[in-house]
Amino acid sequence: MCRPEKSRVVADYEAGRDEEGCGGIMGLKFPSSAVEKSRGSSVMVQRSRMKVWMIRATTTVLLWTCVVQLTALGEMWGPRVLKGWPPCFNRPSDSPEAVVEAVTEAVTVSPAPKIVPPPKRIYKNNGYLMVSCNGGLNQMRAAICDMVAIARKLNVTLIVPELDKTSFWADPSEFKDIFDVDHFITSLRDEVRILKELPPRLKRRAELGMVYSMPPISWSNMSYYLNQILPLIKKYKIVHLNKTDARLANNGLPIEIQRLRCRVNYSALRFTSVIEELGRRVIRMLRQNGPFMVIHLRYEMDMLAFSGCTHGCTDEEAEELTRMRYAYPWWKEKVIDSDMKRKEGQCPLTPEETALILRAMDVDPNVCVYIAAGEIYGGERRMASLSSSYPNLVRKETLLEHSELMLFQNHSSQMAALDYLVSLESDIFVPTYDGNMAKVVEGHRRYLGFRKTILLDRKPLVELIDQYNNGSLDWDEFSSSVKAVHVNRMGNPMRRVVIPDRPKEEDYFYANPNECLPSSGQPWTTA
Repeated sequence: MCRPEKSRVVADYEAGRDEEGCGGIMGLKFPSSAVEKSRGSSVMVQRSRMKVWMIRATTTVLLWTCVVQLTALGEMWGPRVLKGWPPCFNRPSDSPEAVVEAVTEAVTVSPAPKIVPPPKRIYKNNGYLMVSCNGGLNQMRAAICDMVAIARKLNVTLIVPELDKTSFWADPSEFKDIFDVDHFITSLRDEVRILKELPPRLKRRAELGMVYSMPPISWSNMSYYLNQILPLIKKYKIVHLNKTDARLANNGLPIEIQRLRCRVNYSALRFTSVIEELGRRVIRMLRQNGPFMVIHLRYEMDMLAFSGCTHGCTDEEAEELTRMRYAYPWWKEKVIDSDMKRKEGQCPLTPEETALILRAMDVDPNVCVYIAAGEIYGGERRMASLSSSYPNLVRKETLLEHSELMLFQNHSSQMAALDYLVSLESDIFVPTYDGNMAKVVEGHRRYLGFRKTILLDRKPLVELIDQYNNGSLDWDEFSSSVKAVHVNRMGNPMRRVVIPDRPKEEDYFYANPNECLPSSGQPWTTA
């Protein structure tokens, strides 16, 4: 039981209990003056504490508002502010995070424009098509276009293609590391359903190896896929095509299939934003000095070993290339006569030969020349003649900082993607060998409005070069002959050459996709 002590009652009122203390509960009476006095002091205390509470609440709200605003500003300005802070606030320069930060600072990735995706095509799904591409970037690029067209014709679901990781280049890049995979899927959804991976139940089957796998026949028409491949897909539900290079014919296909191949190549296969932005940056740097030319100088070690072309190499280099050719079992041709092959026009031009031809064609020696290639075999010794003739010679490695290219190291396909973008935008494109990149870029430049592409005819050129070097032709005769050979080889409109039953010898579809090209106003010629 509470005691009716005056000090306790006053204390209870000062604590704000107002008639809830012991005295009130027990019904005891006290002098009214003491009660009134204590009530007055209690009201004052309550008001004072209310003000303090309101001030604290208001301050808390203001502080939280400031924190939210500063956090938002920190995300926008933080990296720029921290750049000026002492090193202890920065990451180690050799860490992966630092590499990403360096590339991000150098390449400001602008958001891709929002494009309303086309409506989905509704069709009965006949099964799932998995594909493993083989070869370099542009060989795989063309194969992806073919596989989309095949999936569309067969009414199947295509799984995002797997890229080659076991070839000479040993590039570990996935599809999403090179191409914008989401754009690829959504931009084609009015034609074919594409998934990043198999549905869970089927994925488990695939992981257990319960998939029918096969290489399709090269240069096949659509009847082959309808009559041979589609029944297998319906039977096994999943079919895996483990080879994709040149598995669809150049000619004799429905016009809608040809145009779909172009749509995939020129619209759906967009590089990642990092590659695209870095490519645009290189192009801006080149444009600062006016027009520029790109030489696709296919004179890397793997090209020479594969082709057996050793013209201009030392005996030691020729032996090294031969050993390399024998080391790779999938390079089937082992014994090669280099001189014979060169005279037939089947060897890439050497850097020295390239310099001579460009001078004969009166290419301005002051033009900026970008070399789209990997490491040139023989290094500076083999590049000396070209560098002397065209001193404004640059490469991506000389234009960009090491930190900007660090993410692309040991990723040859991503490096090739950068060269591809620069080659597309050049004022003149000169491939020294008609490999996959040369052909695909040639066709893409035709699609963009027949941009100037000098298609070197190597067989007559080699003969002319030898005649000039042995004194049979003087400079003027040599120069005029070189120009005459290339009058109609500048990327101008030309009908694709069709050779029935010999697809390897006819014009490649992706080098000259007639069915997709714009009207140029120029007369079309034949080769």
